Amino acid sequence: MRTLVLVGHGSHTSGDFAGPTYRFAEALRERGAFGEVVEAFWKEDPALRRVLRTTASTHVTVIPLFASEGYLTETVIPRELGLGHQGPVPDHGVARVLGGRTVRYTRPYGVHPAMTDVILARAAEVLPQTEWASAALVVLGSGGAAPHSGDRVTEAHAARLRERGLFQEVHALSADALSTDEWPQVVQARKVVLVPFSGQAVPLPASPESARQVYRAEPAGTHPGVVDVLLRLAGEAADTEQTGGDLDRAHQAAWAAALELTRQPARIGEVLVTPQGRLLELRHALDEGLPGTELQTLVTPEGLRDHLRVDQRGQHRPVRTYRTLRRGWRGVIHESEWRRVLHDLYPAVTEEAYAHGCYTLRPTPWPTTARRQTGRDARVQRATPDLVERVSREVCAPCMKTRLWAGEKLPLTFLDGVPGAMPCAEACTVLIARVREELPSPGGAAEETGATVQDR
Repeated sequence: MRTLVLVGHGSHTSGDFAGPTYRFAEALRERGAFGEVVEAFWKEDPALRRVLRTTASTHVTVIPLFASEGYLTETVIPRELGLGHQGPVPDHGVARVLGGRTVRYTRPYGVHPAMTDVILARAAEVLPQTEWASAALVVLGSGGAAPHSGDRVTEAHAARLRERGLFQEVHALSADALSTDEWPQVVQARKVVLVPFSGQAVPLPASPESARQVYRAEPAGTHPGVVDVLLRLAGEAADTEQTGGDLDRAHQAAWAAALELTRQPARIGEVLVTPQGRLLELRHALDEGLPGTELQTLVTPEGLRDHLRVDQRGQHRPVRTYRTLRRGWRGVIHESEWRRVLHDLYPAVTEEAYAHGCYTLRPTPWPTTARRQTGRDARVQRATPDLVERVSREVCAPCMKTRLWAGEKLPLTFLDGVPGAMPCAEACTVLIARVREELPSPGGAAEETGATVQDR
């Protein structure tokens, strides 16, 4: 039994950023190389800060699902996991023992040399290999609008591709460079294959020369071959052994208690659970008594998860314990899928509720959370207790959780039969972002609430 954790960025305002993480996690589950595959995000649920508590195994490998190294992979993710590591991650990864678990943290997938082959696979989808010798391959990465402003990662892949001699030319440019009239001066070949390295597909260059043929491929970062790269990364992590890890006893006990709730009709949060033999029917508690024919039936964990990641108006739900669960559906699942489904509905709540009942859940006060923040979030350290309380009452009002970190008491939890009683041991990233917005920026004015999707 081994656990693989895929860490994505996520967003407070859009569900699109989490899509690739979920898709690769599902593909890895199908491969069966790990006993479980768990998703985690910096900016939404399931939260990165609490993910290790949710893993069933004591052997955990964490892969940041990012195209390149940087602040997030070298500072934020190690910090939130409690790895005690900052800075560049060595090729063999970083290994730590945390809370009885052996945790191995790798470099992001994008820096692995095997991604060079994934770039070629994308190129082959739009231009036959027999025509490569007379064509230019352009790997598009991040950077400014200057034609030569490819980032370190795409430059490294481009260098490896030049050594192979498959194309007449190979360049690493920024996607922004395509909007300028300078890139044709850099790329000489009359046939050009554009391969975005990650993210969204890019538009064709503005007004390409009529004699030039431009072929646009899908991003390398969304190719199915990335799954093989992730497996190689996991296998190369420090001190990796082929034997499995032990099952975490506290995790087993927590989920045994959660399964026991389903032996009879029960309500958990906003969800009504009704046993039907070895099957479980789930629906919104406010839809109790409605005929099944009036509800949309969902029969897979993935279908339930994706359907319930948005509210009644189709808006993204970054915090799953908000009282915004949409109505009009019914889930029919096997009891063996209960752990995964409940985790998707209310991530980490089962483990934390059980730990709270055992007096082993240690709340993190706001000052401690604030001191841990870096980058643009570091200024929340200047927030007064009154400001934090005012903002948290607004941000936390829709949430079912009880703010243990703010000193609130929670005598019982949903595991004791109180449906909406769920502990909150630490302020979430939504609150941190909102507190930051209320503080003056370095320029003196309060930050606008219309933060970018990546930051929100």
